[in-house]
Amino acid sequence: MTPPHSAPTGADTVAGLAPGRWSHRFASLGPAFYTELRPTPLPAPYLVGSSPALARELGLDEAWAESDDALQAFTGNRLLPGMRPLASVYSGHQFGQWAGQLGDGRAILLGELPSEQGPQEIQLKGAGLTPYSRMGDGRAVLRSSIREFLCSEAMHALGIPTSRALCVTGSDAPVRREEIETAAVVTRVAPSFIRFGHFEHFSHSGRHDALKQLADFVIDQFYPGCRIADGNPYANLLEAVSARTAAMVAQWQAVGFCHGVMNTDNMSVLGLTIDYGPFQFLDAFNPAHICNHSDTSGRYAYHRQPNIAHWNLFCLGQALLPLMDDQQQALDALEPYKAVFPAALQQRMGAKLGLATVQDGDAELVDQLMQLMARDAVDFTIFWRRLSHAVAGFAEPLADQTAARLAIEPVRDLFLQREAFDAWALHWRGRLQSQPGFDPAETQARMLATNPQTVLRNHLGEIAIQHARQGDFSALRRLQTALEQPYTALPGHEDLADFPPDWAAHIEISCSS
Repeated sequence: MTPPHSAPTGADTVAGLAPGRWSHRFASLGPAFYTELRPTPLPAPYLVGSSPALARELGLDEAWAESDDALQAFTGNRLLPGMRPLASVYSGHQFGQWAGQLGDGRAILLGELPSEQGPQEIQLKGAGLTPYSRMGDGRAVLRSSIREFLCSEAMHALGIPTSRALCVTGSDAPVRREEIETAAVVTRVAPSFIRFGHFEHFSHSGRHDALKQLADFVIDQFYPGCRIADGNPYANLLEAVSARTAAMVAQWQAVGFCHGVMNTDNMSVLGLTIDYGPFQFLDAFNPAHICNHSDTSGRYAYHRQPNIAHWNLFCLGQALLPLMDDQQQALDALEPYKAVFPAALQQRMGAKLGLATVQDGDAELVDQLMQLMARDAVDFTIFWRRLSHAVAGFAEPLADQTAARLAIEPVRDLFLQREAFDAWALHWRGRLQSQPGFDPAETQARMLATNPQTVLRNHLGEIAIQHARQGDFSALRRLQTALEQPYTALPGHEDLADFPPDWAAHIEISCSS
């Protein structure tokens, strides 16, 4: 299963995918880190969806999505000159238990393309069996592929660090999950797909030379400041990854996003959101919400995710121990997470409330609000959006409640315990108006740019999937348009920002994809 490093296609490649544009930094690590192999073809592929914005960032021409070369290449049916496909090996902890060797069981890295943000790895998910597939079939289904495509681009538009998705291709080839579904391939894009589990793999197997090689590679390519700074460079790396991870999870929490499988093999060393299997943006706010039907213990419930991220970083620290002076060095490198995460979350929650600065008492203001929202199961996204609009009525002095009452009424209607909310709202309004130079219009504009109008709710994804299964991709494109402009109230897309239907509560998302 070892292909040549590039395979001619017999056809002219599309602009932007020419041989000279491809590179492959990960391949330079050597065969201990991967297996070279060809993707497994799928019959009669078709384009399901694509991201024109990402295509432009990668230097692809406007007609790339119409090219048969691109369709075949991003389905895994054809290698374009310059591609060097491989699957990487890693290990990891899954649901808190050491799982041993894992690896890219259905992901195949084609190489890298240049972009304004630097080289970007191009990876096919669902492109067939690899030596690391274990009991899997190496495939992905249309359902999960559409969800990953949409969520990758939605998270990017929200400003949350994430892998991207260039396109989804489909095929009528059958794939068995709980039922027979059809196959699909997502073309994923990121500066690197290196995970915590890559380090765990070589550390747990005692291959410390390879561990050091990997750590040096990550530092040199992505964290050069870790070698310049004082102290052990690998402890510096752990601290830098911890800070990025803390900031990312704070951003998740602020938009009500739940990652359903925060295993160490699904954690990016670059602090990116990766591996969109089971995930969910909260509808009714419930801190204990579990978005993964397979997570029977609730390990990855919404309110547990900050501590799980720290636990995963501890596992990364254990993996890097052979490169450090002692255990305390690793513990010290992890310590900043405990300060970075709450500070980042408080800053983001304050921004959602329209607060320009952080003051004593703000944390209590946020905590009281979240308790009220949880008690009345208030819709998370709609609450924050309505709250943003309410600020327009706060021009009058605090003693005059007339305009403020009218402005806050749509928010108040979301609560059952209205007197409790009224007391909180009065406190919040007083905090807002105490800010020097408070301007309702400017504050509202900042809040509307912080609190999204549209997020990828489960039922919206499900509607797009059901249409796509019938060969109709118009619902997917319409939803994608709104998700790419999440802070904008697009005319004709109001239904995408409405309350979820009753049937949405019964959607079950599991690890099956």
